[in-house]
Amino acid sequence: MAHLLGLAYQEFVRELREAQAGLGFGDLGRSDGFVFRALGSQPMTVSELIARLQISKQGAGRIVDDMERRGYVERHPEPDDGRARLLHLSGRGRAALAAARRFHQRYERRLAREHGREAVASLRLLLGGIAGPEQAVDPQLRALYL
Repeated sequence: MAHLLGLAYQEFVRELREAQAGLGFGDLGRSDGFVFRALGSQPMTVSELIARLQISKQGAGRIVDDMERRGYVERHPEPDDGRARLLHLSGRGRAALAAARRFHQRYERRLAREHGREAVASLRLLLGGIAGPEQAVDPQLRALYL
């Protein structure tokens, strides 16, 4: 059964990438979505992003630099600490995040049409159980996926 979860996820990601590319976001990287969702709620420093995503400083630096180069992220001075820089989603980044969220909603509605609302509700309950109660209620983690 685990392989079916993996295959379903791969198909979801394939459809998401195809939809995003059709909207002009064909240059999205594998980790960009996590950064979009993390910054979607509020700007943060690279250190805060590292803690939120639990990634290395070097990894965060590479991802942020690349996203900035592609126009998805901007750095602005922290108002309370001139040495610190806050990461913000650019207009392009906010548009990509909004498009991904619309895709998620359409995808779930399509699943409900094809398999029934009860089946989708059961699947959500099952996946929530597999993920565990901590992940289901942790607002920081939920914000990464909604």
